[in-house]
Amino acid sequence: MSVEFNTDFFERLRSVNKAAFLNRCIGQVGVIAVNFSKERFVQKNWIDRNRVAWKERKRPARGSILVRTGRLKRSIRKISQGNYYVYVGTDDPKAQIHNEGGQINKTVNVRAHTRRMSPQRTRDSRGRYQQSRSGGTMNIRAHTRRMNINMPKRQFLGESAILNRRIERFLSRELDNEISRNGN
Repeated sequence: MSVEFNTDFFERLRSVNKAAFLNRCIGQVGVIAVNFSKERFVQKNWIDRNRVAWKERKRPARGSILVRTGRLKRSIRKISQGNYYVYVGTDDPKAQIHNEGGQINKTVNVRAHTRRMSPQRTRDSRGRYQQSRSGGTMNIRAHTRRMNINMPKRQFLGESAILNRRIERFLSRELDNEISRNGN
């Protein structure tokens, strides 16, 4: 079996200014990678060769997973870029433990503060609600608390086959466009 190549394609490929093409495309590849990482917060999963859903919160009423203020999601950006590479990451100190999972064992100091108390209701003998304690405030003294937390892995940055495929498709499209521009 013999395979014949289109020599016209290779001639047009040689006419492409590779340095200018790569400099233009590397920035766009970084944007694709940043958007892929931010999609993980919306879809609440990691995709490599298959989907791995993030573990649910213990208290689901507390809001979306890993998004309370949005700082972690907003901090994902292009860290640096060169002729043939782009680094995507974050400077958030909590990002690594969330991305990789792990154990947190430490002692923290809790400052003295005032806690608001909500009113509590109880049922009487007939099943009707009645007010048992009115709301108010409670003074909490300063103390130390031992933290022993097992943080589940909820990956949003890293190597992904799907991300690589998106980048390859983008580069293929851009190379086709560049060849067609230089060929005409």
